[in-house]
Amino acid sequence: MKKEILSVYYLRVFAMLSVVLIHTTAQYRHLFAVNSFQHQFYHFFNNIVRVEAGIFIMLVGIVFFYAYKNKPFTPKELYLYGKKRFIFILVPYIVWSLIYEMEQLYLGTRIFNIGDIWERILTGGSKYQLHFIYLVVQFYLLLPFVIIIVKKLKLLKKYLWVIGIILEFFFYMMRVNYGWDNVRFVNSLGAFLLGGWIGLHYDQIKANLTNNKLWTLTALFLFTSIPFVLIRYQNMFNERIDIPESFYKLLSIGFIVGGSFFFFYLFEKLSAICNETTTKRVKNIASYSFGFYLLHPLVLYQVMNFLPTRGTGLSFHIMVPLQYIITVFFCYLIIWFVHSYVPFANFLFGKLPNKQKPFWKVKHKEGISESA
Repeated sequence: MKKEILSVYYLRVFAMLSVVLIHTTAQYRHLFAVNSFQHQFYHFFNNIVRVEAGIFIMLVGIVFFYAYKNKPFTPKELYLYGKKRFIFILVPYIVWSLIYEMEQLYLGTRIFNIGDIWERILTGGSKYQLHFIYLVVQFYLLLPFVIIIVKKLKLLKKYLWVIGIILEFFFYMMRVNYGWDNVRFVNSLGAFLLGGWIGLHYDQIKANLTNNKLWTLTALFLFTSIPFVLIRYQNMFNERIDIPESFYKLLSIGFIVGGSFFFFYLFEKLSAICNETTTKRVKNIASYSFGFYLLHPLVLYQVMNFLPTRGTGLSFHIMVPLQYIITVFFCYLIIWFVHSYVPFANFLFGKLPNKQKPFWKVKHKEGISESA
């Protein structure tokens, strides 16, 4: 039986919480004057955690390359793979797309039109976060073929993360210079194939973890992320900085791909020193990460209605963290309640473990069902 990659659960929780944080703090754009300290501070905070996009894609690569590196893709295995992806990814995506379409119709922000609704569902446009599920579905369709090819070519297997970066950069430059209309997944090949490389070489990577490597990765993350976020601010709100597109893309890759590997390394170290109870609780929360991603805009909208950022007499610096904490807490409670008491909860929130206690009640001696 394969050893678990415990850092995966920590990464899922971190990425999940980062997504909610991004969407909660996005209010800074209209609450503060451009170029004010507050506007720049919250922009930096909001953007530095956008490394979560790379982490989510990297996790897809890690989990499936690790699971299938020694398992053949027989016709039966391909059927089971496709069936699980359809039930646990595609069905919840469609259900939530329809929920958000109904929400917008109720709020009067959209006019009922079957053609438009269908187009938004097909392109991940029903709600602002669903485009990412659309991207992940593309990777799931691609995965079996990539794994089959990589397993047959040792050189490809060894340098998979480098090839991912080269391909992502190549397709980007072709789009910039020649107007290539790229399929969306090519913009995330670096993080995806980095995850694949980690999954294929996990035991070797884990055996060679060192503090010096962690400090090097920390420096790389800061060296790429800080300039990237500062340049992004200037380009979004002021006159664009005249730098080559190739340089900006390489900086972006360093931030997303390098940052994803940094957090993988960090949580590998952290998961090794955390006690078993902590890890069990993290796994409990991580099993709801897909549900969080689907549900949180609906909860956040209601929280912001009941606790508006303005008009309460409290400052933005208090209201936004409060909105964030309440949104996270209610998302967890809603998913846990549906999981515990509503039949076919998998169709709403993806693959879930067997019934489980709230995470704060999980104890050291209790087992926990797997959700991966």
